[in-house]
Amino acid sequence: MSNQVRYRRGDTKPVFATPASATVIEIGDLLFLDPVTSKPEPASAMVDQATEALNQDAFQQYFLGVAEQQSRNGDTDPIRIATAGEFEFDVASGTFTLGQMVGACETAAGTALEDQKVKTVTSETKAIGRVAEEVTTAKTSVNVRIKSTIMDGGVQAQAAGSSSGII
Repeated sequence: MSNQVRYRRGDTKPVFATPASATVIEIGDLLFLDPVTSKPEPASAMVDQATEALNQDAFQQYFLGVAEQQSRNGDTDPIRIATAGEFEFDVASGTFTLGQMVGACETAAGTALEDQKVKTVTSETKAIGRVAEEVTTAKTSVNVRIKSTIMDGGVQAQAAGSSSGII
């Protein structure tokens, strides 16, 4: 997907990281920190784990954030990466409730994750963020408050019996 500014609001808690020289990253890409190279990579570069659930688990474990700058093949400069904040992502048409968890979405071919698309998930082990604006009429985009696993420990489960998640 071409560069798409997805930022909507909030503190992005930016970090700067240098992608591998052959890596192509577009603005708006969901990024993970490659555990072997310690370099940011787009979601589609993650090695396929055979199922969407396993791909979501692996991606969430190394979720770094959202690219705020592009990197082309051969670039050696660090890029700015948002590790927090609210972003608007593409989704399959649907409605969404405030606080609903979302994770990376697998391609139709089922062999890789999409770089700029999310879907609802039911486990924090797959979640990279939560819906930040209720959608009551079906839409193909949703605002998500992301939380980097690498920088901030990722999305946490809400405590039972507490509407705020805090006891």
